[in-house]
Parts: sequence; C-alpha cells; structure tokens
Amino acid sequence: MIGIFSGGIYRIPHLACFLPQECRKLSLLCPIPEDITQIAVWGYRPTGDKAKELAKKSGLSVLHLEDGFIRSLGLGVSGCPPLSVVLDTRGIYYDANRSSSLEMLIQQQSENQAFYDDARQAMRMIVEDDLSKYNQAPALSEKSVNQEAVLVVDQTYGDMSVIHGNAKAEQFDAMLTAALVEHPNAEVWIKIHPDVLEGKKRGYFTGIRALADRDSRIKLLSQDVSPHSLLRQVSHVYVVTSHYGFEALLAGKTVSVFGQPWYASWGLTDDRHPLSTTLATRRGVASLEDLFSAAYLRYSRYVNPVTGHAGTLFDVISWLTMQRRHQQQRSGQLWAPGLTLWKRSILAPFVRTSINKVNFTKRSLSDTACVVWGIKGERQWQPVADKKQLPLWRIEDGFLRSAGLGSNLHPPLSLVLDKSGIYYDATRSSDLEQMLNHSLLTKYQQKRANALRVNLVSNKISKYNLGATFSLPVEASGKRILLVPGQVEDDASILTGTKDIRTNSELLRTVRERNPHAYIIYKPHPDVLARNRHGHVTPEDIGRWADFQALDADIIQCIQAIDELHTLTSLSGFEALLHGKKVFCYGIPFYAGWGLTKDEYVCPRRVRTLLLTDLIYQTLIAYPSYIDPNNRQPIMAEQAANYLAAAPRPEMLLTKVKTARITRYYKKLRLLIHVVFKT
Repeated sequence: MIGIFSGGIYRIPHLACFLPQECRKLSLLCPIPEDITQIAVWGYRPTGDKAKELAKKSGLSVLHLEDGFIRSLGLGVSGCPPLSVVLDTRGIYYDANRSSSLEMLIQQQSENQAFYDDARQAMRMIVEDDLSKYNQAPALSEKSVNQEAVLVVDQTYGDMSVIHGNAKAEQFDAMLTAALVEHPNAEVWIKIHPDVLEGKKRGYFTGIRALADRDSRIKLLSQDVSPHSLLRQVSHVYVVTSHYGFEALLAGKTVSVFGQPWYASWGLTDDRHPLSTTLATRRGVASLEDLFSAAYLRYSRYVNPVTGHAGTLFDVISWLTMQRRHQQQRSGQLWAPGLTLWKRSILAPFVRTSINKVNFTKRSLSDTACVVWGIKGERQWQPVADKKQLPLWRIEDGFLRSAGLGSNLHPPLSLVLDKSGIYYDATRSSDLEQMLNHSLLTKYQQKRANALRVNLVSNKISKYNLGATFSLPVEASGKRILLVPGQVEDDASILTGTKDIRTNSELLRTVRERNPHAYIIYKPHPDVLARNRHGHVTPEDIGRWADFQALDADIIQCIQAIDELHTLTSLSGFEALLHGKKVFCYGIPFYAGWGLTKDEYVCPRRVRTLLLTDLIYQTLIAYPSYIDPNNRQPIMAEQAANYLAAAPRPEMLLTKVKTARITRYYKKLRLLIHVVFKT
C-alpha cells in the first residue's frame, strides 16, 4: 500500500492508473499505518520533505512522482491534468547528481526488440504529429527562413531540472553567447517557456528585450508555438536542461547542452558543462532509441484518455493527435455564411474550438477563412471569398454519420473538413486523396485500422445504420449474387464523380448486360425510399434488369449476403471492401483507383497501390472529425463506432414514410428553437 500525504497528488485524476499498487491518503498528524510500504512524493518539491523524513523514520522507501514527457493537451499551470506520470524509486530523472531509475533503465538497454520497434514508431508519430510535453500551442506559421536560424531555449527561473542539473543563470548567459559567436551569420531565436508566456512564472533571460534591441540577430519568440513546427525551421538547438533538447534530438537536430539533463552525456549531445565528462563516465553510451524506449515506454505510466483506465503511450499519442488536429485545422476566425439554421446547429460544435471564433452572419468581418457546406456552398460563396482573399473550406457529412437519415434530420456524429476540395469530387484533388497518396502507417496505426474494421463489421455499422432484416431469396441459391445500390441522382458525388453512366437505371441496365446470368439485387437509396431525394427507378426497369428489390433492407446485411457490389460512387462500395467483397466502380468514388476495386476509369492523380488498412485509417480515423452528441466534444473514431453500435436502429419501412415525414417536421421545429435560443 502506498501512502500519500500530499492532497495535490491524491487528487490527481486517474491516480490509480499511474501507481503500481493501491494508495491511501495520510495525515502528517497521525502515525503511518502498518500496511503502508511506500510513501509517494512529487519530485523534489520542498513540500515533500516532511513526508520523506517520516518515511525515513519508519523505514519506508520513497516513490518520487513527476509529470511524464507527453503530459497533456494544455498546461499544468492552467489546471490541465496529466495523462502520464513517471515513477522513480531511486531519485528523479532530472537529478544529475545521483543515478535515477530512468538512468538505470537506459543502461540496461532492454533486449526486448518490441520496445525498440515501438520506440521508433512513437518517435516518428511524435515528430510528424507535432506533439510535445504540453500540446496547447499552435504550429508556427508557414514561412521561409531567409537565413540560417538557431534556437536558444529559456526555462522557468528556479526550475528543478536547472537546479539539480547543476546549472545557474550563468549557463544561460554562456549558452546565448555561444549561439551568437558560433553562428555569426544566423538569426538567434530565443524560445520563451509557455509558463512564462502565460504570466505564471519568470524566465532566466530577464534583460533579453534590451539585448535584442541592440543586436538585430536576436529574435524573441514571444508567442507560444508547437516545438516540432519550430524545430523544422532551425539547424542547431542550444539548451541548459530543457526537455526541448531531447525533442530536438528526435527531430534530428544538433543539440548543445550547458547543463546536465537526463539525455546528456550519452554520446548524443554536444555537452558543454564542465562536469560532463564525469557524468559520461557514470552513464556510458546509448542510442536515441535506448533513451526513448526507457523514458517513454518503461519509465512513464499512462492513462487512456478515452476509457480512464491504464493505457499506453500510443493511446495518449492518438488522442492528443486527434485533439490537436481538430483544433489546429480550425484555427483563426472562421466565416460560415449562408447556412440554414439546421446546418448551423449541426456545424457549430464541429467548427468551434477553444482557440477560434466562428461568424455565422452573411457579413465577413476580420475573418481568416470561409467555411461552406459542400460543393453547393462553394459555388455560392467562392466568388465572395475570392474577392475578400479568403481561403474556402468545404464541410460535408462523414462516413459514420448517424443512426438515421440526414434528410430526416438526424444530426451527424461525424463531419469532414477539406481545404483542397472534397472527397467525392473526382474532378480535383482533395485532402483525403492527398492523405491516401502519402499514406505510410506505423504498426500501431495499422493495428487501429484493423481493430476499427473488426468493430464495424461485427456490429454491422454503416453510414446511416438503419433498415430491416434481410434474407436472400431462395432462388438466389447457387448463383453469383450482385448488389447494385441506388443513389440520389442529383447528389454531388454523382455530378462530380461519374462520366458516362449517371442514373440508377443506366447503372442497373449496364450491370445486367455485363452479367446476364448473375442474380442481381437492387437496393434503393434510403433517402429516395423516404421520398426526400431524387433517384427513383420504375418498376418496369427493376423487373427488366434486377432479380430482386431490397426495399427496406439494412445495407450491411445485404453486403454480407452477396459476392460483388456494383456501384457508381456509393459509400456502400467502401463498406463492401470492409466486408471483404469484390467492388466494381462505374464512377470514380474516393476509394477507387488504389488497387482495391475493379475500376471503369483511371484517376491519374491516384498514384499508390494501397492496403485496405491505409484506406480505413485515412478515411475513418485521420480525415473526419467526430463529436460526442451528448457533451458536443471531439471524440475518436473508435468511440463513434461504439456509440453507433449501441444506438437503436430505425427501420426504414414504406408503411412508416408518412409518419417519418411528420416526425421530421417536428424535429426541425425543435432544432430551430434550439438554434435560436442556445447558439
């Protein structure tokens, strides 16, 4: 049993996930109970001295806790709880004067190859996804550096890693002098600590503004920016003991160190501290993978932000990546004109974040981007956006949408935001197409994609998740069974993703002509069935070219029963791929042209042959955003799938169409009231 005197430690959310055994809150006024075997304190804070003294008197060991190296979305000083904590029974990682548990783990250099495989994956994900200890900062604005730039990193005054890394203010002065002297033709950028920028603490470079006024090469970074977006702009990094130095090593930078942080004196850094040789003798030599696997995979403990249970580094990376992507994609002041109150009500939680502003009026103010609904909104507002020199971003329904039709006013669980085009428009590139062209998944990302596929298939999840139970007619037995899903014929995906064949009747006829002996099932689109959209096929045409019409059937049950799916651009083709079916495309949907489908046409822009895991990851995990319908906060694809799996599924029966339309008007009235009074 671990004893904890500190109320601050005891109140850490999910504390049990970080500790190796159960804990109990203790009082300094009472004796330590006999079942307590260890006392936990926070690092080397003086507030823990009394607890350590009592532990020593009782013959108990001390467990030092500290924030992990991938800590949280926001700053700790702003109250953001940790997602990772490190545990040390020997000291703490930032104390260079004694060996810590981390130092021992590095020296052991685990023989488990899986640690190194995971380390390489995680290192790559952290750099590519621009993650750090704190992850609230926006990326550095894209701009070219006209001359060489080097980075000097300040820290908070009196930081424990500075004190126990055997450094003082003199080391910061020496570091800046070295950067200026060693790079006479370079700009010297000084990175101020986020806590200093927040006004919570002060740094070591107190008189730097006056110095910057005298030396034009010194540039103060007075705004908080994400580490890796900044590191991409510099060639050399100077630190005292900041963890930024290790992140610079991950980014492949030369790092000069003027203190004695945990990652120095292993043969990876340019060590300038006068005692660095002594420390190197104690530590030895290690690779970057040795340091990372020890620090991030074995020394740190994590909570899964989704479940609240003990998790892994990859759980935290995935969640932070999703949260950062959601925020960073929507930064600035967004102008979303011309939306109906219904569209506005469902768009608001998807575009509003804690770091942006959204303007829903028809008047653009000091906006930085124009957000519209699909191609229809683009055609209406592109001239206005061009005149105001605003980039135009398109939003559309995602691929795991809802339990019910959008045209019946079921709000979406997911939307996509595309700054290049939109996924269904085959006439131009889109963000999704570019992501697929450059897809290179880690093993963890492949594992996520495969697990999501299993979830979707086993729970029969589709875009709308509705329909009645379907069984194959007896006469289909022994035949090759084809499914032809109908589409809404004035849908934008038909208008921009097809060529010679553009209607459901034409598609059905073509499939029959090419497959005269197959058993063909035609399934009308749910929106057409509900009389909300265009795309009706006459009974005569169905009788001529199809063997059976699955009016009310659940699309996934249909897919599970067939051998092949033949489509123009329907999302059901993608869903059929998830179920391992052959898919024939008579248009150019987003999932065609990657070697996974039989295609009528070639899309020259699509230059990769992909695995299904690439298509799943980019399409369902990386490209869309998901919002929890209850708290209206961003969630992960896996959470969205679980929500849909548990949601009641409406049956789209013809006998219920009139009732559904009445219900639709009632929902619209409720939503209008919600928009008027709550948004």
